[in-house]
Amino acid sequence: MVSRRKVPPYRAQLAQLADEAPEGDAWVHEIKYDGYRIGCAIEDGAVTLWSRNGKDWTAQFPEVAAAARRLKVRSALLDGEVAAVLPDGRTSFQALQNAFGTGRRELLYFVFDLLHLDGEDLAERPLLERKAAVERLLGEGAGIIRYAQHFSGSGRDIHREACRLGLEGIVSKRADRPYRPGRNATWVKTKCVLRQELVVGGFTDPEGAARDAIGALLVGYPEGGALRFAGKVGTGWTNEGARALRERLARLAQEQSPFTPPPPGRLGRDAHWVRPELVCEVAFTEWTQDGKIRHPSFQGLREDKRPEEVVRERPTPTSTSTPTRRRTPASPRASPRPRTSPTGRSRIKRGR
Repeated sequence: MVSRRKVPPYRAQLAQLADEAPEGDAWVHEIKYDGYRIGCAIEDGAVTLWSRNGKDWTAQFPEVAAAARRLKVRSALLDGEVAAVLPDGRTSFQALQNAFGTGRRELLYFVFDLLHLDGEDLAERPLLERKAAVERLLGEGAGIIRYAQHFSGSGRDIHREACRLGLEGIVSKRADRPYRPGRNATWVKTKCVLRQELVVGGFTDPEGAARDAIGALLVGYPEGGALRFAGKVGTGWTNEGARALRERLARLAQEQSPFTPPPPGRLGRDAHWVRPELVCEVAFTEWTQDGKIRHPSFQGLREDKRPEEVVRERPTPTSTSTPTRRRTPASPRASPRPRTSPTGRSRIKRGR
């Protein structure tokens, strides 16, 4: 007899950063969406959207909540990503940030997992069983809530093709494993462009007469009980965005640098320091040997992250490749060719 139980709390499983995508039939691969991770709890017609750190975000995405109320379920706990989709089919965190400010909202909720359905706990079931349940629930309609496809074949080929298309990367998941909250090696992410959440600790004035904007953000990451300076970020915002950032940071002003040690030279003398309470996402090319980011670009503030959650991500060597456990003659090594569309769909070599 199946035990009937209420919808459990949302506690997200997270992916470890890897230097290469894993190989082997034990893995399936998904596009890494560039948005906000959201759990959707449905119970007796009531919908609550949860951020990955347990904040109620229902008010932030009312259109997603309204769509979830129309699903034909008594109770459910979905896991996915809310994202803004560009005309070429790519998701964009910057576009998502702009949607908050302009009121022009064209968002989708990509669901890649289902942990609870009509009183049944699905978290202990293998990933592919859970994903099959998601697809049965959502189908392939054109609504705001979409099934997040997965792809089979060579992880490295899929990652290479994702990068060619300008995507952020892929997430590879063990097809046979249960859902386990927290960061562990059964989910790994392989990025195309390096992205890192960093804590804002200060800013500089812009060049010229303007004093209502910012020149650069000074950012860092917690380590060893201190905030370590990771460099300055001087691109990635509009003029309006720079003024809004300046206004928000001004409310966090403090006299002393929050970084240990403080930035050297003129930068350390002339910067405006702030309480390290805001988290931003930055795209960059590489880490230098002394722990600084190169060629960074601001992607937006992460309202769903706390400073103490930020860690400097270091890729682990790919020891996640698993030998094929069931080899069949009809199991070719795919050389995928995904095509994206304005709906955010992609056809790589779809797995079941």
